[in-house]
Amino acid sequence: MRLLLDTHIALWAITDSPALPVEARRYILAPQNEIFISAASIWEISIKHGLGRGNMPVSGGEAVEYFAQAGYMTLDISTQHAVFVESLPPHHADPFDRMLVAQALSEPMRLLTHDKALSAYSDTVILV
Repeated sequence: MRLLLDTHIALWAITDSPALPVEARRYILAPQNEIFISAASIWEISIKHGLGRGNMPVSGGEAVEYFAQAGYMTLDISTQHAVFVESLPPHHADPFDRMLVAQALSEPMRLLTHDKALSAYSDTVILV
């Protein structure tokens, strides 16, 4: 299964945080799953870390290194992804999360999240 991690899940995974749900850890460690990190998550981490907000434990650059060491693949933001955002219902206002949903739905892949609001978009969103 191709899994796109939302930003919190990705950060919890690379920092081995106890906040990472056990079910999320199982999905991430399952050898048959391909794990992806969106450029939108790197962007979000970089912005919030640079501004000293959002309790970002690492910088964007550090996150990229840790994600690569963990074997996660990067999903760039395409024009198709950007246009797909326009068709999403307004279940969630956060632009980073809306991009993650657009990417997951248009690729297709499953979005692994801890954000209940994101599960309203599709049954392909995995809420953990």
